[in-house]
Amino acid sequence: MASLMVGIDVSLRSHSVQFMNDAGDALAAFTVANDLFGAETLLNRLLTVARKYQCSLVRVGMEATSNLGWHLAHFLNAKLQQQSEFQAQVFVLNARKVARFKKGYDTLPKNDRLDAWVIADQLRFGRLPHQLTSCIQFEALQRLTRTRFFLMQNIARDKTFFLNQVFLKFSGLRQDNPFSNLFGATCLAVLQELEPEQIATMSIEELVDFLKAKGKNRFDNPEELAAYLQKLARSSYRLDKLLADPVNISLAVILSVIQTMEKEVDKLDKEIAKIMKSIPQTLTSVKGIGPVFAAGIIAEIGDISRFKDHNSLAKYAGLVWSQYQSGEFESEETQRVRTGNKYLRYYLIQAANLVRLHDSEYNAFYQNKYAQAMKHQHKRALVLTARKLVRLVFMLLKTKKLYTPPEGRG
Repeated sequence: MASLMVGIDVSLRSHSVQFMNDAGDALAAFTVANDLFGAETLLNRLLTVARKYQCSLVRVGMEATSNLGWHLAHFLNAKLQQQSEFQAQVFVLNARKVARFKKGYDTLPKNDRLDAWVIADQLRFGRLPHQLTSCIQFEALQRLTRTRFFLMQNIARDKTFFLNQVFLKFSGLRQDNPFSNLFGATCLAVLQELEPEQIATMSIEELVDFLKAKGKNRFDNPEELAAYLQKLARSSYRLDKLLADPVNISLAVILSVIQTMEKEVDKLDKEIAKIMKSIPQTLTSVKGIGPVFAAGIIAEIGDISRFKDHNSLAKYAGLVWSQYQSGEFESEETQRVRTGNKYLRYYLIQAANLVRLHDSEYNAFYQNKYAQAMKHQHKRALVLTARKLVRLVFMLLKTKKLYTPPEGRG
């Protein structure tokens, strides 16, 4: 029985489509609009060709191009699964892997029609990712967790920009912050309400009173803190008066943006927690994995039955390492592969960072890997701890059993 490969190059306004048989012969090439009418046109032409050649298998593939192909992928998946005449598979392909596959054709130019042809040919060769599955509950959760990921990335970027501005205003405070958190209420009050020159010339009693009021009397030794803050102020660079107001305004604006985004993250967390109440799962039985991180993990994994074991799940998350071996030599220092689901990887790593603080087994593993690492100790140890966590996540989602910490095991 014949097979039909459908490669689709997605764009904002239209899609380029290539039909190909399992021998690599081009059957049709055309363009459809990126709307419901275009999707219906594509579906009708696909069914016509599949019936004409009596296909037993239809494979549809497109690149993961933002959300531009989301509607089409789910539309085709839903409609094709209703067909009993053939087996249907829809794949959303990693754009980087498609580009690498295309490099095997050294004479192909870059255009939409040929990109659709390359995708169709890759479908023919196989070695494909997990096919698309639709579950509206996971999709709904994914919208929230991916938006949260986006905001957290922006917050991290904006905090870095804010810290660069802090160095201009108060270099000593940026170099050796005496507060536990530079974004804490007291430290921000110092940055927003005082200038280094003021701090350097204030009486120690006046500065102590300021710190007590802003810190709500939570400092153990405010006199020592005030003295150290004055020392930093006196050793700091002096900013030109013409720059003082622009720097202060810049700090105020970016801080307002950060605080606004943090409030929006709190809103997302509440909505995520609501949806999680309706999803049976045992990930939150692991101390350190709350409903938000559990949601991020579950939203990206979907149905755990898609993965045959924890190794395939780790590969999907991009938590696997390349091998370098030649003859009898095999390198111990290898790099993590630069593919995989970045959202799942992010939530696994964030969860691992908290689990290691609460679970003795994971903490011991982290400390061991930290000691072994030659450079980037925390980052490497944390990513390896996340890989260990994948095994546990797979088991909990597969068995739906509660996690028993090391101290509670017989």
